[in-house]
Amino acid sequence: MVHKITSFLIASLLFVSLTNAQDSTIVPVKALRIAVFAPLYLDSAYDGTMYSSVKGFPKYSQPGFDFVQGALIALDSLPLPKGSIKAFIYDCKAEIENITWLIANHKLDSVDLFIGSVKDVDLTNLAAFAKQKNVPFISATSPNDGGIVNNPFFLMVNATLLGHCENIYSYLLQKHGTDKIYLCKKRGSQEDKVAEYFKAINERDGMPLLKIETLNFENDFSNLRNKLDSNRTSVFIGGSLSEDFVTGISTAINVFKDTFPSVLIGMPNWDAFTDLKKAPLKDLPILITASYFNDKTDMYSKKMSSPYIKKFKGNPSDMAFKGFESVYVFAKILAKYPDDFMSHLNDASNKLFSEFNFKPVFVGKNTSIPDYFENRHLFLVKLFNGKVTRVL
Repeated sequence: MVHKITSFLIASLLFVSLTNAQDSTIVPVKALRIAVFAPLYLDSAYDGTMYSSVKGFPKYSQPGFDFVQGALIALDSLPLPKGSIKAFIYDCKAEIENITWLIANHKLDSVDLFIGSVKDVDLTNLAAFAKQKNVPFISATSPNDGGIVNNPFFLMVNATLLGHCENIYSYLLQKHGTDKIYLCKKRGSQEDKVAEYFKAINERDGMPLLKIETLNFENDFSNLRNKLDSNRTSVFIGGSLSEDFVTGISTAINVFKDTFPSVLIGMPNWDAFTDLKKAPLKDLPILITASYFNDKTDMYSKKMSSPYIKKFKGNPSDMAFKGFESVYVFAKILAKYPDDFMSHLNDASNKLFSEFNFKPVFVGKNTSIPDYFENRHLFLVKLFNGKVTRVL
């Protein structure tokens, strides 16, 4: 499987040309150009004949390869109502022809849309260039805005931590407005930021709308018992992204859950923590918000899975589905509305796995120009006995 992945990608990475598959009589006025970026680490992981690692295909390359593979399957299956698309796929971790080199050597000057599974300096460099060229840049997987401001061409598919906190708060207003609500945290910069977010959201009109009590913990969660009430539901917001904290608070609540009605709501990264899937936490439901959820039973998931399984003899990862969705959806919008791309980001007809709700974000208060656009459509999901299900 590994050798098939590499040989296929090496042959496909440089250039993909996609012509209209529905009507060969359509003559495009202009070939639209899309650049897709992902961290493939080809220079360090593969020397052209074999892997540099004696253990074979390196794990750090897998997410990028899966994202690109999903993108390629999308390009192969896209129905194009207008013209043709030329897609270029780049390894953003290349030693020489990286994003900085591509920009400096004018290789990206005529691109009409950037799509990237990138972060850190690659994210900020690509966003700055997209702004310079007035070209949309879809950040497909990073939940970090990179400190980017004054850039209405930067679009985040994943919501920021603030976006998740706002979504959790909206859920609390709808479902738990009269319950006892506790924000549980430990010392730390991220934890302080979460607390600041909830305080700002709750006091937008000057006075707190919900009564939210902040509880600080280190390693001992025994005093959590004092907050439980057998006659009233207690809602605990786990305001930390630390796995040790998550294990501690979930274990403490699990002891009392059958006697005291309680709800545990976590941060968006909690679904990656293995401790939440272990036996001691059996039958403890945990709610989190997520920018992406796909049960892989729909028509488009099958369209994605079938060629992947046939080619690689294995099931595609979520990164492959994200690569497929981001290219399929946004390339299709570009082809249909090449001169009005931004106005159609939230069209219901674009839906594959996710329903997008891009909203302008204004970091500063005295500006009329959005600092960026962020997808604020989030899913409420439940972690329960090792499974992730959507809460409708």
